[in-house]
Amino acid sequence: MRHQVGGRKFGRPTDHRLAMYRNLVTDLLRYEKIQTTEAKAKEIRGMAEKVISLGKQGDLHARRQAMTVITDEKVVAKVFEILGKRYAERAGGYTRMTKLGPRLGDGALIAQLELV
Repeated sequence: MRHQVGGRKFGRPTDHRLAMYRNLVTDLLRYEKIQTTEAKAKEIRGMAEKVISLGKQGDLHARRQAMTVITDEKVVAKVFEILGKRYAERAGGYTRMTKLGPRLGDGALIAQLELV
């Protein structure tokens, strides 16, 4: 039984699922706006906010921790140089999720996740 076990599996093996999360977080931080399914957006929202909080710290240890999540070094540099300074005065809540409705092909609920 999976009582009180958080997270969604998306019908994927663990390594594939974690790679998908890392790619989505990297794209969100690179483009500052992505469209994906509502369930995937809810899963990666917390990961993205933690990476931005690491960017606010700005030290070497935080940068190495961020590199375990983000797949591109240019995006890591953006998080620490631009986003960390942008959200320095903000205590949290760096993302906004807007529901867009069902996808035409399979009816999956689509959401837009963006940085505020």
